[in-house]
Amino acid sequence: RARPSFPAPMSGGGAQTLAATALAASLTFFAVSHRRVASVSRRLDRVAARVERERQRTRRSSMALASSSADVDALAGKRVTGARVPSPRRDPRLATHPGKVKVALCQLSVGDDKSKNIDAMVAAVRAAARDGAALVVLPEMWNCPYANASFPTYAEVIDPTTRWGPAVCTDEPGPANDASSVVDSPSVAALAAVARETGVVLVGGSIPERDVDDTNLLYNACCVFDGDRGLIAKHRKTHLFDLDIPGEISFRESDTLAAGADLTVADTAIGRIGVGICFDMRFPELAAVCASRGASMLVYPGAFNTVTGPLHWELLQRARAVDNQIFVLTCSPARDVDAKKKSPPAYEAWGHSTVVGPFAEILATTDEHESIVVAECDLEHIAIRRRNMPLETQRRGDLYAVVDRKPPP
Repeated sequence: RARPSFPAPMSGGGAQTLAATALAASLTFFAVSHRRVASVSRRLDRVAARVERERQRTRRSSMALASSSADVDALAGKRVTGARVPSPRRDPRLATHPGKVKVALCQLSVGDDKSKNIDAMVAAVRAAARDGAALVVLPEMWNCPYANASFPTYAEVIDPTTRWGPAVCTDEPGPANDASSVVDSPSVAALAAVARETGVVLVGGSIPERDVDDTNLLYNACCVFDGDRGLIAKHRKTHLFDLDIPGEISFRESDTLAAGADLTVADTAIGRIGVGICFDMRFPELAAVCASRGASMLVYPGAFNTVTGPLHWELLQRARAVDNQIFVLTCSPARDVDAKKKSPPAYEAWGHSTVVGPFAEILATTDEHESIVVAECDLEHIAIRRRNMPLETQRRGDLYAVVDRKPPP
């Protein structure tokens, strides 16, 4: 029977080389594993933080729901005024001095260079103000390309709101005028500055906002400035744009953005306005609550796409206007005509910024190109339309009601 053969023993140098190689491989494996574990740990921390925020949000919503449900239960079988809980309010401006308001929608071309986007925004607002506009509206995501990859890079901190108060753009010292405002949040600083300079009510479209307390948390946020009053309201997009139409378009804002937790109505120099962002327009309940809070205008910065835009953009605006008998304003970015040639292909905005009256009439609109849409909104028409067709008194508040879960004081 043949004897088994064994490899010859290594020399001392060969053994040391093999041991060193094995040690190096082990250390490399350990380092890579440590980085992977650290990366997974960070991801788990972010997930845990988001779960906790969602738990707190759900708890607050449940408490509000229980309170509102009690209100509704107490009114069961009774006629609820305007089918709204609580009862509808009125824009105080309509009672004191309803009149005509000149509005301008700045449909801007948006590129990769934030500073150029800011310069274009400032120039457009100034042009609109020179033309006599009292209310100026900007597009959704006007300071960056509409892409999940762009949102974290272009995001800015907006809180605290006092940072953007009346002191902005004056020569007086103060936290609103320090250099960090311009460096850290140049888009917000520019919005505050041009609103104060021109004296207009500026619905500042939207930009990606980085949360001041949790820098991993991003929102799609719209700032409202009222001339030298500074920042008076901020709306975080309530309904995130998540859809998948196979073969046509797929996008998930929720991959990078968090949803806002509040509805937004603000009293401005031109009247009480409600604010939504793009996909928010698909939800009539949001519009109904804003109208119930007394908004005479609904303003939606938005970037509908070339798939849904042709069918739904104008349809939804006119529906929200006639449902609530108020004005609806939408402002889109201009379309990037070279979007499909880029790698990867860029988002194609539908454009067609539009002003709609309370009888669903189109007051002004445009095509997909860069432009400023100007219209005159006669707020007295709200009262006329509501008097001619008194939907509020005709709604069956004994059968259904829209409930405002977080009514203002």
